[in-house]
Parts: sequence; C-alpha cells; structure tokens
Amino acid sequence: MKVLVTGGGGFLGRAIVERLRERGDDVRTFQRGKYADLESLGIECFRGNLGDFDSLARAIEGCEIVFHVAAKVGLGGAYREFYNTNVVGTRNVLELCKHYRVAKLVYTSSPSVVFTGNDDEGMNESAPYPLRYLSPYPKTKAEAERLVLAANSAHLATIALRPHLIWGPGDTHIVPHVLKLARARRLRLVGNGRNLVDSTYIDNAADAHLLAVDRLTSLAPCAGRAYFITNGEPLPIGELLEKFLRAASLTPEIPSVRPAFAYLLGAVLENLHRVLRLSGEPRLTRLVARELATAHWFDISAARKDLGYKPNVSIEEGMNRLGRSLHLSPC
Repeated sequence: MKVLVTGGGGFLGRAIVERLRERGDDVRTFQRGKYADLESLGIECFRGNLGDFDSLARAIEGCEIVFHVAAKVGLGGAYREFYNTNVVGTRNVLELCKHYRVAKLVYTSSPSVVFTGNDDEGMNESAPYPLRYLSPYPKTKAEAERLVLAANSAHLATIALRPHLIWGPGDTHIVPHVLKLARARRLRLVGNGRNLVDSTYIDNAADAHLLAVDRLTSLAPCAGRAYFITNGEPLPIGELLEKFLRAASLTPEIPSVRPAFAYLLGAVLENLHRVLRLSGEPRLTRLVARELATAHWFDISAARKDLGYKPNVSIEEGMNRLGRSLHLSPC
C-alpha cells in the first residue's frame, strides 16, 4: 500500500516508517527538514510545513493511508504558532485525505489533551476534555484530535492514539533533555517523586500505530475513537528518571523542590518570556510543574481489546537497549 507518514523524520515517525518498510509498504514522508538517510533507503520524501497546502497535497495524492504524526511540540510559545501547525495543519490533512479518497487516517495525539493539572490515576478514554488548558500545546492538540475523530465516515476511517512519554534509543526529546539537565545539575523532582507515571517504549508506540491501521475500517469498533497507549508499567517518576540516569551511567541522585514553588516559578518564567518577548522556551512552565508533581497513568484495556495492543518491550528491556545505545553514541 502507498502510505504517507507526516513527521517521518522525527523519533516516532521514523520508527513507524521503518516498520512499514519492513512489511513491504510503499512509504512516503512529509516533513520540514531534509533527511538524506531516508532518501538513501528509497523513501519518497516531501518537504514542507503543514500549512503549505500545495506541498502537502503532492505528498498525499495517491496514498491509501496517512499516519499524521507531525506536530508543533513545546513548553511554551505563541499560541498562533501551535494553532497553525496543530489545528490548521490537521484540518489541511483531513481536507486532502477526503479529496484524494484516502481510506484510513491514524492521528498521533497525546494524553495531555485530557490533562486537568490534577492526579490522573487509571484514567480511561471516557475522560472529558478539560475546559481550561495550561499551555497552547495540549489545547491545540485537543482541538486537532476532535477534528480527526469527527471526520470519521464511511469514506475516511479515522482513529487517534495517545502515547505517553515515548522514549528509547534515538530519542530526540525526553532522554536528551533529562540527561542535559542532570549533567548541568539542574534536574529536579517536583514533590517527593512517588507519583506514578506511565511511559511508552518507542517500539511499542510504533507497533500500536500499525495495529491501529490494520484494525481500522469504517465499521470497526476503533473507528472514530481515541486510545491511550503506554507500556502498562507505571513507575514513581523519581524511579523512572533514575533509570534514565543509570542507563547513561550518571549518578541517580535528584534533588526536589516543593510543587507550589515550581508552579509559581513556572508562571513567573512564562510571564517573563511573554512580556520581554524572549526567544526559546521557558526553563519551566506551569504545565510541566503540574505534570512532574502529579500522577498520570492510564487504563490501556481498550487498546488491548480493540487494537490487539500488547507492549512487547518491557521497561527493563527498554532501559537495557537505551543504555547500550547511549554508550555507543552518548547524548
């Protein structure tokens, strides 16, 4: 089948691309950057952003399946930038999928779309979208997810997956950020570090996407629905961070700060960035402070039942693989 992966050069997108190639699909990618290694594998690569309707149209034309993985991710920044990529970009993908009669769309969402800032313990997909968000990222991802699920029809079957904290060899976000902070002695727990959090090993996240597309039809139980995806092994956040540090042979000692102080500091830094129009992202935001201080683990029984999802790589095995990769190519 002819398949397009938006964001195919990213961490998750690349893992999906590799699995599609392994099973013989004809794969295209669409992303802003140039990835010579993907092109060398014979993958047809299209460059552009999700707001570039004509470039996106050339990438989608002729495809039967689209994995929409690309998004603007970040701790902070201008709302308009998030909206243009995550909402307008997704609307463009949907419009073009309908125009070119794409049969299936798998959208990569995030559990943050239902995060209220409080403890989420064993949350399932019945949780509603909150009325208020602490950051442009979850707000715009939630709006995009709603668009995708509402677009499900007899002609275009859609599904949204919500993988949580994806990590593993080749990670370009979570693990490098944690290790950078640790080496600079700036890594902190918010609270006592005993709040349980879920995470997802990269292979499991990619497997979930392929299972989703294989189960997806307009009449399937999963059509028009969202699913949490994790390893199903929630750990205290302090323990998870310590495992990342041990994988990199760093001392697993992490000081802590009080949740109220972290939240206040996040608010101050966000305001400074906005008022002074500083470049980059704040070192801490209210959303991150809340995420670090609260429990967030999810019931994945719906994904197991409807998608046949099973996390094949445990956290222990994933950490072993991560450790080997870090020692071969340190972050």
